[in-house]
Amino acid sequence: MTIKRMDNIGIIVDDLDAVIAFFVELGMELEGKGLIEGPWAARLVGLDDQRVDIAMMRTPDGHGRIELAKYHTPTAISGVPEDAPANTLGIRRIMFAVDDIDDVIARLRPHGAELMGEVVRYEDSYRLCYLRGPEGIVVALAEELA
Repeated sequence: MTIKRMDNIGIIVDDLDAVIAFFVELGMELEGKGLIEGPWAARLVGLDDQRVDIAMMRTPDGHGRIELAKYHTPTAISGVPEDAPANTLGIRRIMFAVDDIDDVIARLRPHGAELMGEVVRYEDSYRLCYLRGPEGIVVALAEELA
């Protein structure tokens, strides 16, 4: 048996509202928010007495999702510095296909986004860049060239 699909990627954050605003500006839709707590949730993730606010973000095509989680209890643990370079072990980025990379960068800057390097051209196929957003979240953008 194989997997059916990738359902979502989870990101633990401290400022849930700021990260939601960042992803909304990127073009994702807030699918819903809720509080997760209780024995079933503690058993699922192996954390006693957990209390977590979550927000589910959806890509415009409805196929991709990001689950943002703000832990109230137990307190979240910082594992990687916010300015970790691209070669740091672990999940480093999420890539999104965009229509206009320059427009997306300009819209995300007021939400704390900074280019990690430059916007580069890959052959005659793509313009690409890496952005660091709030809380060190790294997104890559890919604009397909006609």
